[in-house]
Amino acid sequence: MRAVFIHGSCVRDGAWWWSRVATILDARGVPSVAVELPSCGETGGKPGVDGPSLDDDAAEVRRVLAETGPAIVVAHSYGGVVATDAVGPGDAERLVFITSFLPEVGESLASFGGDGPAPFLDFAPDGTFGARPEMLQELFLQDCDQEAIDGAFARLTRQTSAAVAQPVRQAGWRHTPSTYLVCADDRATPPAVQRVQAARAGQVIEIPVGHHPFLSQPESVAQVVLS
Repeated sequence: MRAVFIHGSCVRDGAWWWSRVATILDARGVPSVAVELPSCGETGGKPGVDGPSLDDDAAEVRRVLAETGPAIVVAHSYGGVVATDAVGPGDAERLVFITSFLPEVGESLASFGGDGPAPFLDFAPDGTFGARPEMLQELFLQDCDQEAIDGAFARLTRQTSAAVAQPVRQAGWRHTPSTYLVCADDRATPPAVQRVQAARAGQVIEIPVGHHPFLSQPESVAQVVLS
């Protein structure tokens, strides 16, 4: 069995974000790979008005799964939308969503927002958006050590804005067993919002952790994957 990791929005270098969990899994005989998301500029295309978007992200996940075979797909935040769109029947053994979103067919990440963009996001006229650095630690990394905080800041990037508005074409969680990890101390995606999303999953686990448990509590995330 192999784990396939999908990171969230506005960051790059997925292998770094998941490295603490990957090290634990590898020591227990479970290899892993982190998907590079085109909409975040990780595969050569430039994010922007005509840049790579959700369709390209989902296609990259499908490409990785074609190489690995059925795997446990672990998706964080926006990555849950990508996984939902990418994973067809038989493509994965299980989906693990971490403080994420599980859209129905025709829904997008924007379907779960309010009247406007979240205050911690910056949308620009060039067709990209990013996380506001001045809000990053307080909302996303409050329970992380300094090494993780420094690494996270170094890996912020712009992403194609259209990725949040593109609707998914399939709901992978409807035909694949799924687990949702509710992060009860998350200050960015409120736990109440997470629990509504978690109701669409087959199994729900809740732990007192912030938005990035794979940085602050990697053993807990590894245990979810191993179980």
